[in-house]
Amino acid sequence: MTELKPFTHNIEDYPDGIVLVVDKPYRWTSADVVRKVKWLACRHFGKKNLKVGHAGTLDPLATGVLMVCIGNATKRAEALQARDKEYIAGISFGATTPSYDLEKAPDCRFSTDAVNEASLCKALKSFLGEQEQIAPLFSAKSIDGVRAYELARKLYKRQALTQDQSELIRPARIRIDNLELLSFSESGNMLHAPAFDPDYSGMTEDEILRAKEKNSRINVVDARSLGLPIAEIRINCTKGTYIRAFARDLGEALDSGAFLSYLIRTRSGDHSISNALSIRQVESLFQ
Repeated sequence: MTELKPFTHNIEDYPDGIVLVVDKPYRWTSADVVRKVKWLACRHFGKKNLKVGHAGTLDPLATGVLMVCIGNATKRAEALQARDKEYIAGISFGATTPSYDLEKAPDCRFSTDAVNEASLCKALKSFLGEQEQIAPLFSAKSIDGVRAYELARKLYKRQALTQDQSELIRPARIRIDNLELLSFSESGNMLHAPAFDPDYSGMTEDEILRAKEKNSRINVVDARSLGLPIAEIRINCTKGTYIRAFARDLGEALDSGAFLSYLIRTRSGDHSISNALSIRQVESLFQ
């Protein structure tokens, strides 16, 4: 990667604002990244307040391309968010979870007799093109002015959350342009799966304490002992496509259950993960 050049200390030198392409860390919320960048930018430019936002939410258990807009670039956030996306998804079969990922523990088990490479390739073809998709209840969708995840967590705590909550969220029109099965493992081993235990190497003691505090806020269920089959799939799709919902629907199409084990956004518009910055690299820009 080209050597990074720190920003000047005058925000007026950036009349169009700044767009940072960040590789969002595992267990960080998109809001965590925005808060970090805003603190760095306000301190660096000597401003009490700067507009900072992101162009397209990533779930806490997802990693990859998150575009963070600073200053006047926030005016372009909606246009940036509207561009097509590419993901690599690890989808486990034989169980479901209320959140469709590993934020909640598996609550139902299913047969995987019909899950194999041939059946997966056949099922993937049926998901290509325009279609209606019902978003997960644990999502940022708005239901009568309330975020869906807020409603979902209330229902979950009261043990009133059912498998079929489709009556609460209206289907959205999406388009999936390409689906590629990268690999399939009956034992659940995948190349891109994130480390379950966070890596704190290279951090100071204070940084480790802060990282542990942040990680403790995001629940991750360790489902490795279940030994579920897992497929790694490359997905090219439009804005608003929920990959957790795609995992749910793919499991049903194979007469089984499924959930999202991990997710990497590898591209958003023209911005690729190969050019995304780590949090440490972002910090170096504001020295």
